[in-house]
Amino acid sequence: MQQSAVPELAHTHTRPIHWLATATAVAGVVAFSSVLQPNSATAAQAAGPETKHAAAVLTPPDPARADFPLECGPVKAIVVKKATGDLDGDGSPETVAVVHCDSPMGTPPDGVYVLTHAKAAAAPRLVATLIDPKDNITVSDIAVRDGAVNASLLGYSSDDVPRCCPDVKDSAKWQWKNGAFVRSTPAGAHSV
Repeated sequence: MQQSAVPELAHTHTRPIHWLATATAVAGVVAFSSVLQPNSATAAQAAGPETKHAAAVLTPPDPARADFPLECGPVKAIVVKKATGDLDGDGSPETVAVVHCDSPMGTPPDGVYVLTHAKAAAAPRLVATLIDPKDNITVSDIAVRDGAVNASLLGYSSDDVPRCCPDVKDSAKWQWKNGAFVRSTPAGAHSV
């Protein structure tokens, strides 16, 4: 083995005093940095005279807390599907709930309801019925896209068709216009 041409330097060996000095310096930096924290970040910008005030409520209404106009007898009404989004352009989301009676057999018809927020502690407020259960329709899919409610619907061509086996497939779209939900049928609607 070849000897180094440079003599060993005494200050390159670590001693306990070096570790103690390093730990003290790190603790000092951590303590000092906790004093110099920046202000909390917020997602909202400061409001100026030209700024519109956004709705204070940004969570969608919970359909489990709503009262639906269903007569279910001894069974209860259950929410089977839901979709959320801002339907009226006010910046606060609404919930569209597909609800039917929890029937032990058969295919109970669905009701489709739009919920919005009520006062802070109150249950959500029902603002529209898009499909009444009396229409004998089952909703296979529902979504809120671009401020509109889109649904795939299953129904029956006559009273002779068994309630287990819908034979009509349709689609519908509802949009908020002039203070009410207006239904239109997209171009792809068809019967089975």
